[in-house]
Amino acid sequence: MNSITNNTLLMMERSMDFLWTKQTAILDNLANVETPNYKTKYVTFEEAFRSRLQAAANGSALDMRDALEGAQATIHVADNETARMDGNGVDATEQSIELARNALQQQHVMNAISTDLALIRTAIRGQ
Repeated sequence: MNSITNNTLLMMERSMDFLWTKQTAILDNLANVETPNYKTKYVTFEEAFRSRLQAAANGSALDMRDALEGAQATIHVADNETARMDGNGVDATEQSIELARNALQQQHVMNAISTDLALIRTAIRGQ
């Protein structure tokens, strides 16, 4: 499969992995909105992704495909944030907005993946 996929498709795959991880963290936050001392989880991906791509572009031991394949989302816990008196750090409204934003981002990436796969399918069929 690697011979017919390009870096763009691999980048979109990594983006979907990130968005899935982000959605899981948001859903965990919303499920624990009433749990005392629960701290909000958040996910980062862009910084690690950017640094891996820059390392590959600067001629390190990584090639571009390895940089894309190795990029992972990181889950963090906001230890110093509290939204309520019981120590819970979840802002339900903010998390609901992030969940909606994440769903729109997933839809956009899925549309882009579908478009790329349709182009590959067209090329294979020779149309």
